[in-house]
Amino acid sequence: MAMDQYLQGLFVLVKDPSADVRKLVCSAWVQLIEVRPSILEPHLKNVTELILQANKDSDDEVALEACEFWSAYCDVSMPPEGLREFLPRLIPTLVSNMVYTDDDESLADAEEDESFPDRDQDLKPRFHASRLHGSENGEEDDDDDAVNAWNLRKCSAAGLDVLSNVFGDDILPTLMPLIQQNLARTDDESWKEREAAVLSIGAIAEGCITGLYPHLPQMVAFLIPLLDDKFPLIRSITCWTLSRYSKFIVQSLGHPNGREQFDKILMGLLRRILDTNKRVQEAACSAFATLEEEAAEELVPRLEVILQHLMCAYGKYQRRNLRILYDALGTLADAVGAELNQAKYLDIFMPPLIAKWQQLPNSDKDLFPLLECFTSIAQALGPGFSQFAEPVFVRCISLIQ
Repeated sequence: MAMDQYLQGLFVLVKDPSADVRKLVCSAWVQLIEVRPSILEPHLKNVTELILQANKDSDDEVALEACEFWSAYCDVSMPPEGLREFLPRLIPTLVSNMVYTDDDESLADAEEDESFPDRDQDLKPRFHASRLHGSENGEEDDDDDAVNAWNLRKCSAAGLDVLSNVFGDDILPTLMPLIQQNLARTDDESWKEREAAVLSIGAIAEGCITGLYPHLPQMVAFLIPLLDDKFPLIRSITCWTLSRYSKFIVQSLGHPNGREQFDKILMGLLRRILDTNKRVQEAACSAFATLEEEAAEELVPRLEVILQHLMCAYGKYQRRNLRILYDALGTLADAVGAELNQAKYLDIFMPPLIAKWQQLPNSDKDLFPLLECFTSIAQALGPGFSQFAEPVFVRCISLIQ
């Protein structure tokens, strides 16, 4: 009954000098559109205009709260035409907010493994759920809270992803000139803008694939050299972006130069799995697991070199990335199946895994991702797993007891 007065109060407070108040106003509109979108419909144009302005607020928390509105709008299936007229201004705002800030950059200064503390790092955005049991163990360090925190950059990328799924190729005339402009800036000072452009390409992989597909070979050819870029965050986001196009890269294997391009991506990701930067290692390992799922038997000719790279990483990875490596190994086993059951392959990866299995105490949560990896390997090897079964079975029985 008091909704009209309440809305008028929100309109008055939208330019309040207090950032905390402005943030709460944006939060209120987000909650209203999630719970009772019909209430906002008569005011939608005004609200959207104010949210767009708030998305550029000098206070990042206000801008973040406003940015949540775009995904909420699309999630409740509001008529998309209500947003269409705002796209020419909204898309540049999202792309601008996807550029790393100095604070973001300081969280990613991990260089050599030997000099970097063992802490669980999480590269975002990743728009797919991990199958890793260990990623939600509630034992993250304080450092990880900062790295994993939801922020304006991640929210803007997620918003662009959602918009691309609602409007499809219609956003490309506005977005692509921005991407091309940022990618054309090749000086060292502009690396953050280039990184945001690569992130944008990844964010629209699903929603805009119809318009992008004819240009995919050229786009992928442009991305491949960025796997070796001097800036770690460009290398890491390029891994993620390429993984978003894995299905289409594999579908293009029969096209001219498709096989050559696939091999370049595969070998590029394997190089980055052995990167000296932990965040790049994580991004590459996760991206490679995605590629494995799509490529399946296409990986067989490269099995030996794949296993050699993965086990080289196994010798240098620390706890967080080791869990992701188990996932990549298990996914490889799922992808190639019985092809893995050859002595030359087993000799590469099984002895180190069995040694780790026997080394970890029963209380160590790293047993769970390793056991999941063994499950996939056992299914792939079939009777070939019998030579390794005893130490695994004995340990499993002790865990059950």
